[in-house]
Formats: sequence, C-alpha cells, structure tokens
Amino acid sequence: MKTIKILSGVLLAILAISCSSDDSKPAPSYPVENPLESYYTQTGFTTSSNFINSGSYEFGLAFSPNVKGVMKAITVKLPDANPALRVTIWDYTTKEVIKTETVNVASANTLVSHPISDLALEKDKKYMITMNSNDWYKRNKADNTNATYPVTAGNINFLEYRWLSGTAQTFPTTVSANYNAGDLSFDFKRTE
Repeated sequence: MKTIKILSGVLLAILAISCSSDDSKPAPSYPVENPLESYYTQTGFTTSSNFINSGSYEFGLAFSPNVKGVMKAITVKLPDANPALRVTIWDYTTKEVIKTETVNVASANTLVSHPISDLALEKDKKYMITMNSNDWYKRNKADNTNATYPVTAGNINFLEYRWLSGTAQTFPTTVSANYNAGDLSFDFKRTE
C-alpha cells in the first residue's frame, strides 16, 4: 500500500510538471507597415508638385526587406484618376516580373489600397515596385539636393528611385537621387 501511495505521488508530480510546462508558445504577431511616409521623412522629400498628363513613364523604388515577410497590398495615390494603373513587382537582380496588378485609382488625390494575395519577400533580396503612369506627384527637397541611399523605413531599405520613358513594361534604367515620383508603396508584414 505504501508503495502504491509513493508511486501515485510520483505519478501526480510528473503529471503536474508536464501540464504546467507549455512548450507550444504562440508565434509572434507583427504589425502591417507601410514604409512610404517614413521614406519621405528620411529623404527630406517634403516639397510636392502635381504632374497630370505629363508623358508616360515606368517608375518606382528599388527596395530590400531587412526581415522575411509578405507584401499584402499595393498602395497608390495620384493627382488624377486612372482606372487601369499597371503596377509591377520586379526581381531587381534578374529584372524579371514577379507580379503585375491593375489598380483602379477611381479618384484623384485619394489613397487607394489594393489588396493582393500575400507575396513572400525574402530578407536582403532586392526587389522593385513600379507603376506606369502619365500622372504623379513629384517629391523632392526644397533645395533639390540628392537624398542619401539606402533609406531605412521600418523593415524596408529603399535602395534607389528609377524611371524609364514609355508605356512598355520594361525595367527602368535611369536612376535619380534628387526626387521621387509617386506616391506608390505597399503594405508589408514581417513573418519571422
């Protein structure tokens, strides 16, 4: 009887210990972030001009996440409506198209958030997001001096701004450091 009580006590102690230790911790939840405003603050691009029907260009920002995550939405604001704005996500190194989306910018001067299926973005890999438009906001410093790249905006490092004249879906080749034509960005969520 004494042996049974001892064994029962040991068994209860083991059960109590195994129940109290929970090895399954919930995965951390990270907020969704949009790096554009931080980018403008870091670059000092606080002067803005509107360009409407000013010739078509493929233009946007090269970037690299400093953590693994997903792009969840494309965000854009234009000074004129465009029901079929083409937005492209590129592999910066290979210049290949990863994803193309058509965004309906129904109203001028209104921020549009265009949800996409989660697009996995690798840590330290270089990407580019561009749009093809003849309307944009030009943002620059008051003295038109260059920004210093890379620009860290939250978990995103912006590497440069690029553009190319025309309507073709072609990787932009011209780099400019003294302005950004936009406003084109994305919602990013860290995953680990």
